Amino acid sequence: MSGNRKQLHLNAFLMSVGHHEAAWRLPESDPHAHVDIEHYVRLARLAERGKLDSIFFADGPALLGDPARRPLGTLEPTVILTAVAVQTSRIGLIATASTSYNEPYNLARRFASVDWVSRGRAGWNIVTTAGDDAARNFGLDGAPEHRRRYEKAAEFVEVSTKLWDSWEDDSTIADKELGIHTDSSRVHPIGHEGEFFRVAGALNVPRPPQGYPVLVQAGSSEDGKDFAARYAEAVFTAQQTLADGQAFYTDLKRRAVELGRDPDTIKILPGIVPVIGDTEAHARELDAELERLISPEFARAQLARSFHLPVEDLDLDSELPDILPGEDEIEGAKSRYSLIVNLARRERLTLRQLIARLGGGRGHRTFAGTPTQVADTIEEWFEAGAADGFNIMPAVLPSGLERFVDDVVPILQHRGLFRTEYTATTLRGHYGLERPANRFAAQPVAVS
Repeated sequence: MSGNRKQLHLNAFLMSVGHHEAAWRLPESDPHAHVDIEHYVRLARLAERGKLDSIFFADGPALLGDPARRPLGTLEPTVILTAVAVQTSRIGLIATASTSYNEPYNLARRFASVDWVSRGRAGWNIVTTAGDDAARNFGLDGAPEHRRRYEKAAEFVEVSTKLWDSWEDDSTIADKELGIHTDSSRVHPIGHEGEFFRVAGALNVPRPPQGYPVLVQAGSSEDGKDFAARYAEAVFTAQQTLADGQAFYTDLKRRAVELGRDPDTIKILPGIVPVIGDTEAHARELDAELERLISPEFARAQLARSFHLPVEDLDLDSELPDILPGEDEIEGAKSRYSLIVNLARRERLTLRQLIARLGGGRGHRTFAGTPTQVADTIEEWFEAGAADGFNIMPAVLPSGLERFVDDVVPILQHRGLFRTEYTATTLRGHYGLERPANRFAAQPVAVS
C-alpha cells in the first residue's frame, strides 16, 4: 500500500436482510432477521473483518410504508449499537436519531453512553423527520415545515455539544484518600435558553471518549447542505451520476470553507448498492432475480403518495405524468424527490422501470457487476472528486456484504486505496478527525 496516498472511507449501511425491497423473498434470506440481534452482530463482525470505518443504521419514529411489502419493524438503533459494541473492537457504530422527536438531554446521554460502551466508536446521524405519520405519533397534527425543522436541529446540536462538554476531561480524580471522586468545579451547568429548548445541565454522563460522537448528516436540500457544512463530519448522500456527485462534493466543500472549516474535516460518502457476481452476466442475473420479486403495486402506491397524485393517475407502463409537484411543494426528503423525478425524466423510464431502479436503493446508485467493476467505479468517483468514500448498501445481507468484504476490499487494498489494518481505535481516528476541544475547559494564558 502506498504510504502517502489518500485513503477511501467505507461505511456499511445495514438494513434488515438487505436494501433491495425483495431481498427477504430470496431462499437464502431469513425473514425474521430484522429483529435478531445476532444477525446484526454477525454483520458488524464481517464489516470489521473488512477493516471498514463504520456500520450505520437508519431509523425513524413511525412505521413507514406497508409492512406487507418488506420487513419494516426495526429495533431501536442505539440499542443495537450497544449490543454490537461489546462483540466488536474497532468498527465505528453510527445510528440515526431525529432532532424533531427527541430531547437534547436524553439523546446526548444516550450517545455519550454508547461512546463509553464502545470505547470511542459512536456516531450520530442527525436527521429532521418529515411526514405527518411521525408527527401524529407525538400528538401533532402535522410535521413542522422544512426550514423550521432545520432551525430546531441546529439548536439541538448546539445543546448536545454543550452537554457533552459539561464535564471537563480531567474532572474525575478518584482520590480515595481525600474522599473526592470528581472535581465538581469542573462539571458545568450549561444554562441553555433558546427558541426551542431550555436545558440546565450538566449531563449526568462524563464527557465521551471522543469528546463528541462523530456527527453525520444525510440531507441534500439547500437547508440540509447548509446544516451539513456547519456541523457534519460525514455526509451520507445520494447521486446517480458522476457529474452530479462532483457538483454536490464541490458545493458542500465550498460551503464548509466559507464557514471557516477545513474541507477535509467533512467526509462525503455517496450511497452505492452493489450487486456483485462472478461475471457481469452473473451479476445481471442476480439483479434480474431481485427485480422479478418486486411487487409493483406496493411501489406504485408509495410513489403516488410521494408525487401527491391519485394512484390511478400512475400507469405502470407509461412514463411519469408531465405535471408533478415541484421540489418547493414537497416538505420532506426534497432532494430525494428531485433525484427520483430527474432519473425518470432523464432516462425516459416507465413507472415499472423506475420501480425496478428504485427497488435496490430508493434513489441511491445501483450497480451490478464483477468485484473489479465495482472497485473501478468506486475508484473513479474517488479520484474524480465526487466522493471521499462510499456508503456501501448491500442489496442482500449477509451475502452482499460478504462479497464486498472478500472480493472488492482486497482489490481496493491492492490499489493502495484502502487500509489493510486498522491504525486507530476510535471512529474519529478512522475518519482522521481531531477530538474537539472542550468549551468549558480553562484556556492556557498566553505568555508574552
